[in-house]
Amino acid sequence: METITTWLDSFNGQIYSWILIPVLLAAGLWFTVRTRGMQFRHFGRMLSVLKVSRKSADSDGGISSFQAFAIGLASRVGTGNIAGVAIAITLGGPGAVFWMWVVALLGMATAFIEATLAQVFKMPWGDGTFRGGPAFYIWRGLKSWKWGAAFAVILLFTYGIAFQMVQANTIANTVEATYGVNTWITAIVVALLTGAAIIGGIKSVAKVAEWMAPAMALVYIVVALIIIALNIDQIGFVFSEIFQSAFGLNEAFAGTAGGITAAIMNGVKRGLYSNEAGMGSAPNAASTATTIHPVRQGLIQSFGVFVDTMIVCSATAFIVLSSGVYTPGQDLEGATLTQSGVVAALGDWMAPVMVLLISVFAFSTLIGNYAYAEVNLDYLTKDRAGSDLVLKIIVVIATFVGGIAKLSFVWVLADTSMFFMAIINLVAIVLLGKWAMGALRDFEANPDGAFIAAGNHHLPAELETEIWVKDPPKAAVS
Repeated sequence: METITTWLDSFNGQIYSWILIPVLLAAGLWFTVRTRGMQFRHFGRMLSVLKVSRKSADSDGGISSFQAFAIGLASRVGTGNIAGVAIAITLGGPGAVFWMWVVALLGMATAFIEATLAQVFKMPWGDGTFRGGPAFYIWRGLKSWKWGAAFAVILLFTYGIAFQMVQANTIANTVEATYGVNTWITAIVVALLTGAAIIGGIKSVAKVAEWMAPAMALVYIVVALIIIALNIDQIGFVFSEIFQSAFGLNEAFAGTAGGITAAIMNGVKRGLYSNEAGMGSAPNAASTATTIHPVRQGLIQSFGVFVDTMIVCSATAFIVLSSGVYTPGQDLEGATLTQSGVVAALGDWMAPVMVLLISVFAFSTLIGNYAYAEVNLDYLTKDRAGSDLVLKIIVVIATFVGGIAKLSFVWVLADTSMFFMAIINLVAIVLLGKWAMGALRDFEANPDGAFIAAGNHHLPAELETEIWVKDPPKAAVS
């Protein structure tokens, strides 16, 4: 098993460095150019749409635009924002933060395209919500049920089992390291809480994520702002270190952290892992929302990338770099480095608070991942009630096992499966991008109007849909 794990880890390093990362960056740049920089031109519109997005659920109990945004945010904003950023700084120097920002700004366009496609090709579902995402737009847009099924199977393993185990493991190990609580006790508690949160399916996940995701992000940002205020004299230094290190201008970081190459590779990797733009995960949540126009949800999901990286990941970066705990070549890394920065700035009383924050970040990812898995299980199966129950049981079991097991093999296998998932999705959104572009042109022509597919001259062809008709079912104003 160790041999297989080592081989897979090396294989992942190659395919991510030489295939996935360049393709994701190229896609982000391509969509930025094709949309004429929609993430910059429509940033104000993102905020205005988000402001009223909680009102978009219909009276029959649909999922609002904000709830769908919160599900995506819950999955995006996880331990990677606390541990991943610190690892990127440790391995690539402060310059890695700059390249994370670049990835996020490009990724906002990619996230817009895949979320808009998820809305364009979504289907009404029996519980009063919708289903969509890569599996569905591959099937309905590219007319390939089999490739959609391949994507769905890979996502089910990655987000329904592997990543659940990894997040539960993070919580259990953090609690054990801080308080000495046996991992199996924490594993049981986390498994029970997860079961309670997902028992009602996507609707119950949406209700939990609606308050949990924004609340945890806000608390963490407030902590970061307090630390920045206490070290306000360091802000100029922090920005200087980030920009100089990003371009290999700081000799200290060039020598110990690998220079500009290490800064780029680590910043790009962690940025992509964190914001998930192009991976094909967040569109599953985006598709469930009730809205009058696909582009409105695309804008909201694009803003999710901004929140994840430009705000939450930046908060971690400023905690680490302004608190004085980071020095090039040190042993501390990951969540330990971030936690040390908070404690150094605010005192030992913050240690348990950080444990709680890390646990909540990981738990939010657990329930967000389940929502993605449910959408793709629904794509594959007809016996919805029976299959959903099986999925819930598997997720709870995976959560418990993850809390007590060593997961090096599961982690590298999940990275491998996520690579293939992302490649399938990227090919699909490049081929189908013209539909999202058409929807964007329709939106720009009438920003406050509803999207009607029939006879729409902005679209590349006639759209076969049950949703975007003259009187769209369950499509209240968002």
